[in-house]
Amino acid sequence: MENENFYNRRKFLSSSAKGLLIAGLASSEILTSCSPGKKVTLEKSMATGFDQTPLPYSYSALEDVIDALTMEIHYTKHAAGYSKNLKEAAAAEGVPAGTSVEEILAKVSKYSTKMRNNAGGHFNHELFWKTMRPKRSNNVPQGALATAIDGAFTSFEGFKLQFANAAGSRFGSGWAWLILDRNNSLKIVSTPNQDNPIMDVAEVKGMPVFGLDVWEHAYYLKYQNKRADYISRWWEVANWDYIQNRYEQLIKI
Repeated sequence: MENENFYNRRKFLSSSAKGLLIAGLASSEILTSCSPGKKVTLEKSMATGFDQTPLPYSYSALEDVIDALTMEIHYTKHAAGYSKNLKEAAAAEGVPAGTSVEEILAKVSKYSTKMRNNAGGHFNHELFWKTMRPKRSNNVPQGALATAIDGAFTSFEGFKLQFANAAGSRFGSGWAWLILDRNNSLKIVSTPNQDNPIMDVAEVKGMPVFGLDVWEHAYYLKYQNKRADYISRWWEVANWDYIQNRYEQLIKI
């Protein structure tokens, strides 16, 4: 069965001059952080909750880049499991009601392995679904994001090559990310398993602009062991409108 429902957009935070900071939930402006010369505040409604949001397209909408069966299993089994297990971990570990996933990630070293794996898995997938859409022609970044990519990586093609290398060379399961670091500079990084750059345990910390899932379950039914083919094709379904909007949210003054 195809899921035709649509999502409510939620964005979040920038970075701190002393590292990643996520404020508490005492007010409606909960996700506040500072980088040199900047302060960014995003509303509470933009934070990631513990429930899955409906896919913004049908399971078959990303054909022939990602097949319908992969999308259905990925969303209803893998991602649903992260949401379920995150709720269990939060209840067992006394996480206050209303806490965002980002808050947990920013201090994930204080929690259990179950919390780390499932909070990371849930956040990563909630972002992943939003950064894809059905194929369209001339599917490339525009505006401020395109300018920033050219500045950081020389060209869009240069960016794709570096990103493909990060995604393809990630040993085992994990993710490749385009992030904004504490200086609002774009960087490409990768993380193992369901880790992400928000985590206080991340080797390179930053705010994800988007991420690519390179776990085998994300591509194996169609591409088998050919991860490079999956990475190469993924650009056809990248939702640059959403990614651009997210980028602008993260850098706004």
